[in-house]
Amino acid sequence: MLMRYALPTVFFVIFLGACASSTEVEVAQGQRGYSIDCSGDNLNWSLCYEEAGQVCGPKGFEIVDKTGGTGVVIAGIAYGVYGQQEEKRNMLIKCRNPRLQEPMSNDAK
Repeated sequence: MLMRYALPTVFFVIFLGACASSTEVEVAQGQRGYSIDCSGDNLNWSLCYEEAGQVCGPKGFEIVDKTGGTGVVIAGIAYGVYGQQEEKRNMLIKCRNPRLQEPMSNDAK
């Protein structure tokens, strides 16, 4: 009975973890841009590009900066030290749609 509920829960958690996230930022001279994060072992660069396409729409986007690499996370726990590699991916974009490149409002800064 427990397995019947456990498997869908595992797939739901994996599905939630397989998404890129975007945050509105200022890129240059007050122009609106987006920082897109697709870090993690279960994610890849294509999810960053997909998120950028959804944020900017059909007119597309321009990549301002793109960073990525593998880092190490080390934590001390009660039974010793725990370490793991973590994949970091981040893209900074601005939309090509002039309407979306208007200066950011003061409350968004």
